[in-house]
Amino acid sequence: MSPRRIRFGFTLVELLVVIAIIGVLVGLLLPAVQAAREAARRMSCSNNLRQVGLATHNYHSAFNRLPAGYVSYATNNGVAPAQVKMDPITWDAGPGWGWGAAILPFAEGSALTASLQFDHPIWSDKNIEAVASGVPMFLCPSTTGGDDSFVVTDENDNPLILDGNQIQLGRSHYVASHGQESCWGECGSVATGEVFTNIYTSATKIVPIDGDAGRVADGPFFRNSKSRFRDVLDGLSNTIFFGEHSSALSDKTWVGVVPGAFTHPRFESPENGSDAAATLTLVHAGPSGGELDITGSPIIHPMNFPTYHVGQMFSEHPGGGYVCLGDGSVQFVSNFIDLVLWAEMSSMDEGEKIDWEKF
Repeated sequence: MSPRRIRFGFTLVELLVVIAIIGVLVGLLLPAVQAAREAARRMSCSNNLRQVGLATHNYHSAFNRLPAGYVSYATNNGVAPAQVKMDPITWDAGPGWGWGAAILPFAEGSALTASLQFDHPIWSDKNIEAVASGVPMFLCPSTTGGDDSFVVTDENDNPLILDGNQIQLGRSHYVASHGQESCWGECGSVATGEVFTNIYTSATKIVPIDGDAGRVADGPFFRNSKSRFRDVLDGLSNTIFFGEHSSALSDKTWVGVVPGAFTHPRFESPENGSDAAATLTLVHAGPSGGELDITGSPIIHPMNFPTYHVGQMFSEHPGGGYVCLGDGSVQFVSNFIDLVLWAEMSSMDEGEKIDWEKF
C-alpha cells in the first residue's frame, strides 16, 4: 500500500477569518497613515507661510514699508488713462501687481521675477505667459481644489478679455489680510460708505472714500497700501498678515488684481457669492459696511466660518488653518476661535487688547 498523502492548506472558514483580521488591521492602520500624511502636509503648509512672512520682512527691510495689497492707478474722481482699463464701479485699474509678486525677489523667486515686466500691466503681452506660472511657496498640499493656473473671469463667470488677451494667473492658496473692513466694490464710484468703527457696540459711521481704500481698511494690506511696521499699533505679534484660502472654495493668485474681474465660489452656501477683483488677493475678517446678523450683532467670519465667502480665510486642514502674524510667526487657528478675538487680531491699529486665553 502506498503511504497516505497529507495535504496542507486552509479551510474556507480559516481563510475568511484571516481576511477579516487583515481587514481590521488595515482599518486600524489607514487612519494612522492618513494622519501622518496630513501632519506632513501641515508642516509643509506652515513652512510656506513662514517663507511668505520672512520674504515680507525682507521686503520691508529693503523698502521701509510692506508691499501693497495690489497696485492700481490712483484716482479720486474715477478718471484714468484708457490703457489702465479702470473698472467704472470699483475703480480698480492697472498695473494690478499684488503683494505675492512683490515679495518674489525676497523668496528665491529671482528667476521668475526676471521674466515679469512690472512696468507693464498683468495682462500685457509681455507678461501673459509668466503670470500663469506656479510658485510652490504659495501652494498648500492639503488643498483639493487644484494647483494649476486658472482663467480670470468677469461678473458672469465668462473669461475676461483685455487687449485681446484671455488672462490665466498662477494660483495661490494664501491671501493677505485687509483687516476687519472690506473695500472692494464700494471703494470706487461710491464716494461714501458705511463702515464699522466698534466691533463691540456695532456702532457705524459714514466715511468719505473717494477711491482711497486706506480710509476704510484697518488691516495691513489694501489697494495701493504702503503700511509700515510702525503703523501696526496693535503689535506685530497680535496682527494677522496672511492666511490660507483653499482653491476648493475660490480662485486666488500670487500675481495681483485684474480690473473687471470677479471671484466666484466653487460651491453654494446661503451666504457665499461672487465678489469684486480685490478678492483675488485679499480677504477680510468682518464686519464690513453694515453687515449685521438677525440679532443686530456684527458679522465676523474667521477661518472656515460657514458663510464660506470668497472674501474670508478657508483651509482644508482638519480643525482649522494657519495664519502668519506680523512678526513672521505662524499659528494654527481653530475653527472655534472666539469671533471677537479673530476680528481684534485682523485689525492693526484699532487699539484692542488681545485676550490670548480665548485663542
